[in-house]
Amino acid sequence: MKRRIIQIDETKCNGCGACAAACHEGAIAMVDGKARLMRDDYCDGLGDCLPACPAGAIAFVEREAAPYDEAAVQAAKRQKAAGGCPGTQAWTLPGSCPGSAARALDAAPGGAPLPTAAPSRLRQWPVQIQLASVQAPFFDGARLLIAADCTAYAYAAFHERFMRGRVTLVGCPKLDAVDYSEKLTAILRQNDIREVTVVRMQVPCCGGLEQAARRALQASGKFLPWQVVTLTTDGRILD
Repeated sequence: MKRRIIQIDETKCNGCGACAAACHEGAIAMVDGKARLMRDDYCDGLGDCLPACPAGAIAFVEREAAPYDEAAVQAAKRQKAAGGCPGTQAWTLPGSCPGSAARALDAAPGGAPLPTAAPSRLRQWPVQIQLASVQAPFFDGARLLIAADCTAYAYAAFHERFMRGRVTLVGCPKLDAVDYSEKLTAILRQNDIREVTVVRMQVPCCGGLEQAARRALQASGKFLPWQVVTLTTDGRILD
C-alpha cells in the first residue's frame, strides 16, 4: 500500500540518536553511527522523530510501504520490557540500542587505583529530573548539572569532577520515554540558574537528554553559560 512514512537522509544525519530515542515504536535504530528506518511496519507515520532531529535529516514521503502493525509494535515492546534492550543481542535488530551492547570494563583506565573514602558531593535530593520540584530552594543561584544516569558509573571521579559545587539532576530518556525539556524549561525560567553543564554517555540514546537541555535553554529565553561533556563507556572524557 502507498502511505506516508518517514525518510532519513543519512548524508545529513549527525548520529546523535535523538530520533531513535523519540521513536516510541522502535522503528528507528542507529547503525554504523547513522539513523536508519529498520521496519516500515513499525513506523506509524505520525513523525515524533521529526522535531527531535537537530540536523533536519528526517522528512515525510509518500511511497509503497507495509501498513503500520500496532500489534507487532506492542509485542516488541513487551519483549524489550521482559528481556531488556534488543541491542544487547544485535545492533541491527529493529529498535536496537547499540549503547547497551554488553562489554567488560577495566576497574580503572590504565590500571590506576580507584580513590577510597571520597566524600559525596551531592547537594540535594531528589536527583531524578522527574521527581525534582521546579520551585525547590536549592535551584536559586545554582550551577546546574544535567547528567545521564549511567555517567556516574562510567566516570570514577564523577563527584569531584562534575557534582562538586553543582545541583545535580539525572535522567535517562531511553528508560523514562519522556521529553524532559518541559520540566527543564520550567526550572530554568523560574529560578536564578547561573550555568548549565550536561554530561552524557557516547551512546545514541543519550542524545535525547542533550537535545532536551538544548530545547529547554532556548525556550527559557535566558542566555546562560553551558557546556556538554561526553563520556566513553570505558570512563574517558571524549575530546
